[in-house]
Amino acid sequence: MSSHSMNEMLSGLDDMRPRLTDFYQDLHRHPELSMQENRTAAEAAEHLHGEGYEVTTGVGKTGVVAILDNGPGPMVMLRADMDALPLREQTELPYASSATGTDPDGIEVPVMHACGHDMHVACMWGAASMLAVNRNRWSGRLMMVVQPGEEIAAGARAMIEDRIFDRFGKPTVILGQHVTPAPAGTLHWRSGVTMAAADSIEIRLFGRGAHGSRPQSSIDPVVMAASLVMRLQTIVAREVSPTEQVVVTVGSIRAGTKENIIPDEAFLKLNVRTFSTAVREHVLDSIRRIANAEASASNAPRPPEFRPLNSFPILSNDHDATTHLASALSAHFGRERVHQTPAVNASEDFGEFGTAAGVPSVFWYFGGLDYGLIRAAERAGGMDAIPGNHSPLFAPVIEPTLSTGVEALVAGALACLPAT
Repeated sequence: MSSHSMNEMLSGLDDMRPRLTDFYQDLHRHPELSMQENRTAAEAAEHLHGEGYEVTTGVGKTGVVAILDNGPGPMVMLRADMDALPLREQTELPYASSATGTDPDGIEVPVMHACGHDMHVACMWGAASMLAVNRNRWSGRLMMVVQPGEEIAAGARAMIEDRIFDRFGKPTVILGQHVTPAPAGTLHWRSGVTMAAADSIEIRLFGRGAHGSRPQSSIDPVVMAASLVMRLQTIVAREVSPTEQVVVTVGSIRAGTKENIIPDEAFLKLNVRTFSTAVREHVLDSIRRIANAEASASNAPRPPEFRPLNSFPILSNDHDATTHLASALSAHFGRERVHQTPAVNASEDFGEFGTAAGVPSVFWYFGGLDYGLIRAAERAGGMDAIPGNHSPLFAPVIEPTLSTGVEALVAGALACLPAT
């Protein structure tokens, strides 16, 4: 579709922008934890139904699927995730969240949209509206998917297990996007491996408790855990080629309740990021080997227990579909706003849809940072201090972020649908 035609397609966006902003701010005020997104799903369903889509709720527990049939042609699936994180918001925005939720352990926690999924849902509504209003300009079928549980790698799998493609049809291509700490108004894409696999594991170490004054009577799981934390880093340093990107992070250690009591067990939670299947398998096997060896060296009464917490697959963009999409984005936004990006260590379950359907998928990023904030960070010596995704200070600037996300979804969909 020509640039002139795209501009005509988006001519209603200016009038819609205040309502889009209100919708985004409402979603931001009312975040919900993974697989508990009942209000968010209801709001998304209502807005998509209002645009003339046939809407089904409760797909994969809280997921939403909205279909727009518009004559012969391929079916394009657009996906947005909608869950939030257990964080207390510190942005001090007038629409900041004060919500709480109950986590899987039954603990009440603060909840915040610290990863931009509220932005993703708002962008999807905007794109759904622009495409529906201009249905005389294209032919085919649209499948809008609002996915739960991305943060715990459960939502895509739940919708697939709920037979999303048997019930609603198999798309010819699947498109998705994510707001990222880059300049607002810019887009970033990559062909091939784009995001890392991620595996989170809990390791339970067994010892023998004793009074702190009698360490000789104990088998100390705290010492065992400390040794294990340090030894695990040798996997990256000594077992994997320096040409491979691998991260092993121990993010949680829990043991004991009092300073003069040696406990009888310790718990470690760790996260692994890898970019190839072979390296992933080697690292996970090494973690088990080293944990068992440390337990044996400590004369532990029993071997460690390993509990998987979540697992994200490697996200790989189809080469041909990605090249086609990048061309469409460049044609609309201009090449100065569309950039290739390196692979990142973050993870996504978006790729599970394309794998399950056996069709190409493309995932890209759109920036959400204010230019003034970026310039100030650069003057201060770097971007690391800027709050990014999963920070309690994460706050995408609403515009031009919101409009860019809407336009990118429209451009992506039209690049895959025949014009009329």
